[in-house]
Amino acid sequence: MKELGRRRQDRGSPSPVKKQASCGLSRQAATSGRKGRFHVKTRTIGLAILGASLMLTVALQASDAIGIYTVIEKVVLEPSDATPERIQIWGAFALADSSSPSSYAPAQRGYVYYTCPQGQDSICRKEWADLKSVAGKGIGVGFGRRRSPTGRVRKTDEKVSSPDPYPIQMGVVRVEKASDRGAETLEVIDGLKQALKQR
Repeated sequence: MKELGRRRQDRGSPSPVKKQASCGLSRQAATSGRKGRFHVKTRTIGLAILGASLMLTVALQASDAIGIYTVIEKVVLEPSDATPERIQIWGAFALADSSSPSSYAPAQRGYVYYTCPQGQDSICRKEWADLKSVAGKGIGVGFGRRRSPTGRVRKTDEKVSSPDPYPIQMGVVRVEKASDRGAETLEVIDGLKQALKQR
């Protein structure tokens, strides 16, 4: 009878060793499953962030908010350098195409003529000093803002009169290499330099 009882007991419950082994396997499987899922999620999030960054870079390179690019030959401040109220900027100019986020009109030789908007004297003097500092050096600069008035480019033989309001928007931006504003903008600057060579 004792033997039979032992056999029944043996049949009724698995051995402790087997129980531990099965427990160990299920824990390991669960852990490895979790690790696998975590790894996949991390990789997916990383790829999503990288993709978003690349899209943002392309978007930034595809648009340019500057209103007018120029290579300046000379600057004339009126009535004097010490207390300027108006500025003549002579050289080659490319105006932003208002219907496009990145295009510029072909280079034009001539000059732009501006007056300082009322109450903006200190900003005008600072930016005009920046513009004068690059005159005759073959350095490309940009100012004004796309889709905002930037004035008109006048022919070299047009009488100096009726200045346009100076566009205080983005400050003066220098462009000397592709990393400054992108390769497309550098092409615009190269076009302005070529226009100045054609007499």
